[in-house]
Amino acid sequence: MHDAARTPPFGKLVACALLTSIGAGLALPHACPWGVSLPALIAATVAWWRLPRWRWLAAAVLGFALASLHAAYALSLQLPPDWEKREIVVSGRIVDLPQHEPRRSRFLFRIDEDAQQPEPLRGRLLRLAWYDDELEPRRVLRAGQRWRFQARVRAPRGLRNPGGPDAEKYALMQRLAATGYLREPERARLLAKASGLDAWRESISDRIAATVRSPSSRFVRALALGDTRGLDERDWSVLRADGLTHLIAISGFHVGLVAGFFALFAGRLWRVFPALGRRCPGVVAAAVAAMLGGLAYAAAVGFALPTVRTWLMIALVAALRMSRRPFHAFDALAMAAIAMALADPLALLGAGFWLSFLGVAWLLWCLPDSMAATGWRDRLRGFLSAQGVASLGLLPVCVLLFGQASLAGPFANLIAVPWWSLVVVPLALLGTGLEALHAGAGEFAWRGAAACFDASWPGFESLADSGLALWWLPEPAWFALPLAMLGAFWLLLPRGVPGKALALLLWLPLLWPDRHLPGPGEAELIVVDVGQGLSVLVRTANHSLLFDAGPSVRDGFDAGERAVVPALHALGVRRLDRVVASHGDNDHAGGVASVLRAFPSPVVFAPPEVDGEALEGIRTRPCEAGRSWEWDGVRLRFLHPPRHFPYLGNESSCVLRVESQHGAALLTGDIGEVVERDLVRRAGLSAQDRLRAEVVLVAHHGSGGSSDPEFIAATGARHALVSSGHGNRFGHPRADVLERWRRAGAGTRDTAADGALRVGLRAGGIAVETRRQTHPRLWDATRRAGAGLSYRPD
Repeated sequence: MHDAARTPPFGKLVACALLTSIGAGLALPHACPWGVSLPALIAATVAWWRLPRWRWLAAAVLGFALASLHAAYALSLQLPPDWEKREIVVSGRIVDLPQHEPRRSRFLFRIDEDAQQPEPLRGRLLRLAWYDDELEPRRVLRAGQRWRFQARVRAPRGLRNPGGPDAEKYALMQRLAATGYLREPERARLLAKASGLDAWRESISDRIAATVRSPSSRFVRALALGDTRGLDERDWSVLRADGLTHLIAISGFHVGLVAGFFALFAGRLWRVFPALGRRCPGVVAAAVAAMLGGLAYAAAVGFALPTVRTWLMIALVAALRMSRRPFHAFDALAMAAIAMALADPLALLGAGFWLSFLGVAWLLWCLPDSMAATGWRDRLRGFLSAQGVASLGLLPVCVLLFGQASLAGPFANLIAVPWWSLVVVPLALLGTGLEALHAGAGEFAWRGAAACFDASWPGFESLADSGLALWWLPEPAWFALPLAMLGAFWLLLPRGVPGKALALLLWLPLLWPDRHLPGPGEAELIVVDVGQGLSVLVRTANHSLLFDAGPSVRDGFDAGERAVVPALHALGVRRLDRVVASHGDNDHAGGVASVLRAFPSPVVFAPPEVDGEALEGIRTRPCEAGRSWEWDGVRLRFLHPPRHFPYLGNESSCVLRVESQHGAALLTGDIGEVVERDLVRRAGLSAQDRLRAEVVLVAHHGSGGSSDPEFIAATGARHALVSSGHGNRFGHPRADVLERWRRAGAGTRDTAADGALRVGLRAGGIAVETRRQTHPRLWDATRRAGAGLSYRPD
């Protein structure tokens, strides 16, 4: 039995308790008040050292308090609500490498701490963008420069959807104070030329681009310097499909490779010159060389978080080796986890933290003797076993974090891991090292790395395009991950352990979760948070329809790709039967092309003679009034535009009525008051065109030119839903429009404040859920700003 009285202060039990409590603290919807967290932190620190028997409990309390304090401090750094959209003049330094895109350049900007800077932003980090259709003026931005800019800023804020990226969590992890864009960039003033480590990284990246003319030079820059700016969406989609992102993004393996080379070099040097051992033992020299080599590489790639984690582990192992005391690899892993968690508890919000430590933990537990193998057969067997263990052990975490599983990953890694990691990466790193010593010395190594990479990349592209690489999985319940991890543990137990087939049952909640589909005669609507635009998913028991797909900016944000498609995957949509583009405006039809690439072959409806760049080349059918069909006991019918109605933009928007056995919904697009009154008139003439609906999507995002009182009265809606972007320049939704709906007895919801909206027309009644309410987060920007729209039933 474990002797609690001798629990080491940095052992495995303490590490587990610390990580669990930090995770629990960050999972709560509110941070613990500092008046409670600070005393708890002090008391737990004392108990950690003075009460060995209760160290695990002290570590748990300390982790919870530390996470709360770090989260509260990071949120306090963000721009106060009363500074939203102000134009400010700031001076500071560009940190990290600027990202140049076709129509904008984005960069991190650390503001100076002098008294001339705005008080809420002194010394803080901003993400700024310079918009310009011409790239050349923006190329003057370089890492390490000091500038003075005029910018418009706001607190970090993002969209909230199932399966979508959480920009507000990312801002918390990065300690971002604000985001914004430059005003009058031609008046920006360069204060000092580029200098420092980031400037050196960018200069080396430029040398690689100039030296290696083949397209794969972008991958050499990524592997050598962590500069992934050259990788486009196609590259990332191939890497995700093949499960290879961990090899291209600078990972801990690269740091270990460099540290291992330095340790090997020091060991050989001590063998060639035995006299050196009299002054310093060879073991100590190898450990110090590994630490310094790993630190140099971590600096070269900008101290990316995965490299810092790995270097910390290397430093701990080196320190233990120099102490000449026996230790287990698990002890070093536990110490590294404790050190990372204490240094930055918010790092646990990132996927890389868990993938790194859990991956190493699985390998140490399942393959403790693989690193000691000497023969090539034993090493090959160990390599194949490591791939199997990593693929199975990390599958539950990958599904939960990314909503997908790479079926091709285990096979792609069998080729990529030895070829890229043992050939391409060493050549890229060798070129960087030689170039640092003498200009031009690394060119041959970089060209060799590119040539070796080119030999394998076409095969991985073909594998990714096979259609069998990725398996998208719906968003699971909270208990699915622990059950799947238990199942993985059971399956990886030694041979002969009984009941392994039953362990597969523990994976079912993760791999085949309940999609909460409507029953016969029921319907469900999900209004996706796409910013200033519209996208609504309509589901019945066996069919799905998408009404609009949000905006798309050329060479910029595409809501169809970034918000709608991930939401459809997370909701378990396997196919789209029909897509409706209500009209040709970009904020409604811009994302349709991206949706059709992910979900090909649905029937596409649009107004007759629709005009709009977003729908060019897409074959559509007219959404004429009177066209109707029935799915699973639910009737869908177009109410507008009537036949021979000329295309008039907003006024020609398709209007769709969804009528279930338990209520109806009305999707209105961007129609105005004239069309609304015409719908009321036609509803009085024909029972088929009735407007009564419990749920209505407020027309034109709640603009002042829509929501006619007669139309509102005719619908008799109980729920009025608005799709708009936070702080949009149009002022949508108008306060008087919302009040008009409320006076008629409807409760209002807005995606800008509530995130994605989920409405069920079910036998148990009509229910409206919001993403921000069902998935509360302590970094929620709406709650912090106090801008949430409270639900008012009347």
